[in-house]
Amino acid sequence: MSAPQLRQEALSLWETNAELWNSGIGEHGNKYWKRLQEPSLRRLLGPSLSKPGCAVLELATGNGLCARWLADNGAASVIATDGTFNMLKQAKTHLDADRAGKISFQKLDVTDANDFVPLVEKAAEIGGFDVVLMNMAIMDVATLDPLADALPKLLGKDGVFVATLLHPTFYTAPHSRNLDIKFNRSGDQEIVLSKVIHEYLNVEPCKGVFIVGQETPQFYFHRPVHELFGVFFKRGLVMDALEEPSFTQEDVVPERLYATANFTQFPALMSFRFKKSY
Repeated sequence: MSAPQLRQEALSLWETNAELWNSGIGEHGNKYWKRLQEPSLRRLLGPSLSKPGCAVLELATGNGLCARWLADNGAASVIATDGTFNMLKQAKTHLDADRAGKISFQKLDVTDANDFVPLVEKAAEIGGFDVVLMNMAIMDVATLDPLADALPKLLGKDGVFVATLLHPTFYTAPHSRNLDIKFNRSGDQEIVLSKVIHEYLNVEPCKGVFIVGQETPQFYFHRPVHELFGVFFKRGLVMDALEEPSFTQEDVVPERLYATANFTQFPALMSFRFKKSY
């Protein structure tokens, strides 16, 4: 499959799965949002959202969860974009009158450089966006080059690009979840959970599901950390914040031993923030 074909198929699968995604995430977010994503975004975006007149561009909005959160937490305006019309349709179902004046929706495929042109022009008009956000979508797109090329033109003087994604070491890399029973000298048993990473540097795009019972799997695009960050470093962007949100003992699911939340020593997500260098 050629690179353009791969990009188009990845998008078409999200077009198919948009309603399922909406039902799985819900209007107010799932466990990953409430326990991992939202707290990290609050830390990384807090200073920018407190800026008067904060202008935000959101990429891959999905069902609009982040767009609504941004509007409720200081953003004066949010352009929420997605690569699929069906996702934008789902997002609009949750838009209420109180947020309608702050949030607008626009089709944008982050793998297509031409789609960024109108937003680069918009950025030039307003002096750049204060925030460009891409929450939980980097691992869903086939190439980051068009986004990385556009970011220096999209960001304002003190603007930030923030993204979250499934952790490339402990989640998107092929791995096994193991359970060992450890006996100490007194004879007591201790359950030890671990992961074995089978591949990391060169992992082909593969299909998977985000919710049990999903009929049509979507693509996951694994990138080792040096490749993930390198695409932005090459454009002169600098990183000033990095987090690895993980579940805690409060999140453990005793009835499901291999649940992701039970592996509290292994971060499920990665969050980072980039700025322009001057």
